Amino acid sequence: MLICIHILACCVSLIYVSKFYPDYHIHFQPAGLPGLVAIIAAFALVSVVFVYAEFSFGYLVGFHFYIMVTGYLWLNWFSEFNYDHRLTGLSATASAISFLVPALFIRSPLPQVWIPSPRTFDRFLDLILLVGALTVAIGATYNFKPVALGNDVYAFRGMLNFPTALNYLLGITSNALLPFAFACFIERKSLGRAAVVLILLLLFYPITLNKLALFSSAWIAGMALLSRILSIRIAVVLPLLVLLLIGIVAAALYLGGAIPENAAIPYFWLINFRMLTIPSMAMDYYNDFFSRNDLTHFCQIRLLKPLIDCPYREQLGLAIYKDFGIGGNFNASLFATEGIASVGALWAPVAVFACGLVIAMGNRLSAGLPARFVFISAAIFPQILLNVPLTVTLLTHGAAFLFLLWYITPRTMFEPLASRAVDKAKSTSTA
Repeated sequence: MLICIHILACCVSLIYVSKFYPDYHIHFQPAGLPGLVAIIAAFALVSVVFVYAEFSFGYLVGFHFYIMVTGYLWLNWFSEFNYDHRLTGLSATASAISFLVPALFIRSPLPQVWIPSPRTFDRFLDLILLVGALTVAIGATYNFKPVALGNDVYAFRGMLNFPTALNYLLGITSNALLPFAFACFIERKSLGRAAVVLILLLLFYPITLNKLALFSSAWIAGMALLSRILSIRIAVVLPLLVLLLIGIVAAALYLGGAIPENAAIPYFWLINFRMLTIPSMAMDYYNDFFSRNDLTHFCQIRLLKPLIDCPYREQLGLAIYKDFGIGGNFNASLFATEGIASVGALWAPVAVFACGLVIAMGNRLSAGLPARFVFISAAIFPQILLNVPLTVTLLTHGAAFLFLLWYITPRTMFEPLASRAVDKAKSTSTA
């Protein structure tokens, strides 16, 4: 039921988006609604998989991608761009299904080759805190400017020029290492150390001027609280739905004259447009661009670029921005990059299926860990994956490191304290 409400809210939100942001080639015509309703209703049947699948990392990521594709199917129906909309609509649907099958249902555990002792693991968590503090200190020597959200933040961020190694360190530490440590401290009820993590995460914003860095500490703290009082699968769906509904209500009140523009539009822009519409819109833009231009054949991947003749010297996001002249540096999800840009709409489901297998590896490496622990430690990654290619997410943003951390985490650390005490007593008496 929650997912059905979410789908409906997504569609209503896009109607308001079309009113506020027509310059972004987003449109709505009431006359086309009957045909669109049939398409969205048919795609809604796919959401049944979320009812039967157990929670996993793939479940968390898969739900966000499902909502993104729902948004694209809406935009595709009203799109003004001149490409094969029937093909791309079918491709998006097939891509969603081909991603969800491995991402939701491949969860078998891999044997742990090495498991650190509890003492070693505890020291390792302290090391993560130290790395986080050092990263903040080093980053602050290059930039520490707490800029308010708005157009100015993009201007300042465009002037940032960190060394490559520091760029990697900032992404890996803030997105993977510190959230992982936070989840460990929450599970161990070490609230003081968990608070230190939240403070460190907040300090990344004045350095990177990244919106995700500004909200990540509040987000993972909120997910920790929410997952304590709700089932994990509901905690995946509900936060996004609540944020979406607040934006819809604010937009309705503003258009009705009940509240001023500055009380509604900044929130609607940040949540309903930037956070929830842009990833869907990127699929529309990428489909149009690559219907008129050469495919990349994966040459956008940094490791492959020197080995493949690439028609694009700049980053894909910049090439898209130059072509459309709106939307900023248009980075996009694996559906648009590893899929549409690399192999085209016809073969995109195959590429997206391969990406689903990578996400499924995260399921396998985290198998045996508590669902709440996986949920909290990975809470930031859906927003990253919606806006960044999978290859960049794995390395630059640290998803591969999070997978490795899940793999080596001692499963015994999550056993109830009473159970561990009994086991210790038994081993002592046997000795």
